[in-house]
Amino acid sequence: MAFQQAIKGTALVGGGALATVLGLSQFAHYRRKKLQLASVEAADWFLEPQLRELPSREAQLTSLQSTTEFDILVIGGGATGAGCALDAVTRGLRTALVERDDFSSGTSSRSTKLIHGGVRYLQKAILNLDYEQYRMVKEALHERANLLEIAPHLSHALPIMLPIYKWWQLPYYWVGIKLYDLVAGAQCLKSSYVLSKSRALEHFPMLQKDKLVGAIVYYDGQHNDARMNLAIALTAARYGAATANYVEVRNLLKKKDPHTGKLRVSGAQCRDMLTGQEFEVRAKCVINATGPFTDTLRKMDNQTTTNICQPSAGVHIVMPGYYSPESMGLLDPATSDGRVIFFLPWQKMTIAGTTDSPTDITSHPIPSEEDINFILSEVRNYLSCDVEVRRGDVLAAWSGIRPLVTDPKSKDTQSISRNHVVDTSESGLITIAGGKWTTYRSMAEDTIDIAIKNHNFKAGPSRTSGLYLQGGKDWSPTLYIRLVQDYGLESEVAQHLASTYGDKAFEVAKIASVTGKRWPIVGVRLVSEFPYIEAEVKYGIKEYACTAVDMISRRTRLAFLNVQAAEEALPKIVELMGRELNWSEEKKKEELDCATRFLYYEMGYKSRSEQLTPCSEISLQPADIERYKKRFHMFDKEQKGFITIVDVQRVLESVNIQMNQNTLHEILNEVDLNKNGLVELDEFLQLMSAIQKGMVSGSRLAVLMKTAEESLGSRAPIPVDRSCGGL
Repeated sequence: MAFQQAIKGTALVGGGALATVLGLSQFAHYRRKKLQLASVEAADWFLEPQLRELPSREAQLTSLQSTTEFDILVIGGGATGAGCALDAVTRGLRTALVERDDFSSGTSSRSTKLIHGGVRYLQKAILNLDYEQYRMVKEALHERANLLEIAPHLSHALPIMLPIYKWWQLPYYWVGIKLYDLVAGAQCLKSSYVLSKSRALEHFPMLQKDKLVGAIVYYDGQHNDARMNLAIALTAARYGAATANYVEVRNLLKKKDPHTGKLRVSGAQCRDMLTGQEFEVRAKCVINATGPFTDTLRKMDNQTTTNICQPSAGVHIVMPGYYSPESMGLLDPATSDGRVIFFLPWQKMTIAGTTDSPTDITSHPIPSEEDINFILSEVRNYLSCDVEVRRGDVLAAWSGIRPLVTDPKSKDTQSISRNHVVDTSESGLITIAGGKWTTYRSMAEDTIDIAIKNHNFKAGPSRTSGLYLQGGKDWSPTLYIRLVQDYGLESEVAQHLASTYGDKAFEVAKIASVTGKRWPIVGVRLVSEFPYIEAEVKYGIKEYACTAVDMISRRTRLAFLNVQAAEEALPKIVELMGRELNWSEEKKKEELDCATRFLYYEMGYKSRSEQLTPCSEISLQPADIERYKKRFHMFDKEQKGFITIVDVQRVLESVNIQMNQNTLHEILNEVDLNKNGLVELDEFLQLMSAIQKGMVSGSRLAVLMKTAEESLGSRAPIPVDRSCGGL
């Protein structure tokens, strides 16, 4: 108690004056919020009758082509672009949205999965007396609260621990975190608190114990980013926006303004990426919300315009769930090179990241081995030496491009804008760039406000604050129980459906396949260790999924959780999609190959698989080599120097382990480095060496062979006197 009183005293001395100013700010904000909620209630009453069934993609394409002229055409289907479409359509504007790839296929699906105000920005705001930084944090904290409210099925509050290893840092960070709570005011998720060393280790037992002083826990939000982005786009579609993915903008259309004689942007020449059909979409106002590709579209408007986007790559890795507690994250505020690393539970796995390094703009960013190892190194610094952080435990990795921008109207064009930038070109193209995931709604509101001002549209204020996204309105924390009771789904599957689709989960459950078992009654899984079911593939097509990549990465998050599991599920997914979309055998093969390449390069499978190559060293002790040779020869009884499926199957059957040939083929193929259909002794020793070094984990062949060896070794002959004389 005395210790906590001392800390609180320090906080009061350091933050008293600022608290007074912030308190007055909170009161004004409270009054504005009350007025805003009143207008939202009216907006909901006005909008509810317009909600409709989700149109098919074909119907949306027809709408794009047949509408004479839209008020707003948004280019880009990330969080900001979808947010602009939703904001515009709910104000009564005729709205269109086109996306070259899939909704959330870029930066918006590759985030840290946090909905946050920005603790670091607040620290800078206070230390540098920077009001812009403070205002940005204030706005983000308001948007954090709003996003948790409008999509409760996709988001939740998450406690994040800040471990302290120096005594002087405890009051320093405590003051900062308390001010973070104070700025949030009535929208503070939960109050932050201090933990002693023993309590910190109780919450986070895998934490590094040496020199640990204590910890501070604060709260931010966490969400399923790709599904959140999709929910925004689908909500816009339900309110009447013509939204279509896989529609590329080839050129911007322009026409002369009769009043000024200048050329004005008046739409876009588009191409359906799936059929090759080209068509024009006419609009009074065109909005560029293309994230990292901001400058590409700006140069389509004016070749001489200067670049404003400064792309930065952020790599994340996914590790098994046992690396972190189920419901608490970790923040490393000062890594070896000054970057911040988060270590967060997500979807029963653990996310670690992010890095921050300059990069070239590409549609297919690839996580580098250097960045993966940097994150692993930082994780090792914070976890107990009892926990071996292995490279082989990286189940997936991805790189996202953060589109940092400079304000084109700023005199200092080299300085990166901390907030978002809304710019209007001479021809009327409106560009929204920068910002962050959390503030997508306010970015969209600012953009549509400018569009309305520029074109004198008859539209009122934004109605998206407090407006439920698809699936959120009738969701409750106990909704999954009804799914279990009404449809006979497994509890884990029901929880997954409820937290992914919200009140639309019943639509997925209705089309779930019968299992043929006593329990669960329905819900055939795509892969055994994850709760994704076959019905989600069929439902995903209704949500505009067009490719196998859409399904494994954004309609489900399997590729982001475990690339090997995603690869295992791919054939079934392609078969199910092919049946629904009438794919030919050639098209199925093309989809399978494309999705496999996606996993290999963009989801870290390449980095993972390269941990074991034909050139891998065998660094084993002589005693280990003899032990592993003995294990190998239990399967290779003829001393051939290699083992086949038949050899493995024979030994497994002798210890009562049944396994079909297809599965065995997959297991051997993981280790068959020269792909000759055999596992040779050198390949097996390379595998065991890589496992010992922590470069490979979860090898099914290694586990099976060890299990078989132990089972055979425990089968000693039963003495005659123990077997009742053989009678």
